[in-house]
Amino acid sequence: MFTFHRIYNGPVKAVIVDLAGTIVDYGSCAPAGVFKELFNKYGIEITNEQAREPMGMQKRDHIHKILLMKDVSDKWRQKYGKAWTEEDLDRMYADFIPMQISSLPRYSNMISGVKETLEVLQAQGIKIGATTGYNTEMTNIVIDAIEKQGVKLNSVICASDVPKGRPAPWMIFRTMQELDVFPPESVVSIGDTIPDIESALNAGVWSIGVAKTGNMIGLDENEVSNLSKNDLDVLLKKAYEIMYSAGAHYVIDGVYDCLSVIEEISIKLSEGKKP
Repeated sequence: MFTFHRIYNGPVKAVIVDLAGTIVDYGSCAPAGVFKELFNKYGIEITNEQAREPMGMQKRDHIHKILLMKDVSDKWRQKYGKAWTEEDLDRMYADFIPMQISSLPRYSNMISGVKETLEVLQAQGIKIGATTGYNTEMTNIVIDAIEKQGVKLNSVICASDVPKGRPAPWMIFRTMQELDVFPPESVVSIGDTIPDIESALNAGVWSIGVAKTGNMIGLDENEVSNLSKNDLDVLLKKAYEIMYSAGAHYVIDGVYDCLSVIEEISIKLSEGKKP
């Protein structure tokens, strides 16, 4: 019996980036702050770590994940005398949407060096797509701000465009379809959260984790610049370890460091290697 094994040895065709913490909003501060504010509205105090742990998921799923945390569910039962319900979750998500929308214009600045990096990739003929856990209305606000800063993406897919957000691979597949790019090994996904990595692995594409500018450290640019070198090194070491443990093929500080990695991936592809 004979089998046929087809090998792709062409270049990287597309790079798919996350939004908050990856190309805009250094530290992914917009969603994290709103999640804390949302739970405070319901009389439940959550930590910064709890607010950030599910980051990268569709936002209703994110709220759900926080509610499932034992400490949070215990506080809810203590506050209301009963467990939270699906109706509570729906109400919280409905409250979350306008809160998030009102905050986004303040958190849509491109991360330094990202615009230039994306321009280099597009000049090389690589298509740039973006995926996000935001819904359509939230995404439009961010994309409008990005375009005003001179960045034109080739595709934008948000969580409400697909049946299920990350870690499912559907946003990546939808982006590949919109960009008319295949096979999966010709695609690189870059993101600052564990669900970004998981969705890339589920899609069979290359995964690059972003350790410094996004959710893993969770500090804005000023806060990062005020850290001592030793403190920053400790935080980065932990972030790198977590992202590699989650399955990332590569981890970098920020998108501005991705060019050499994408070149290395193209070399691996020319040798017939897959993610």
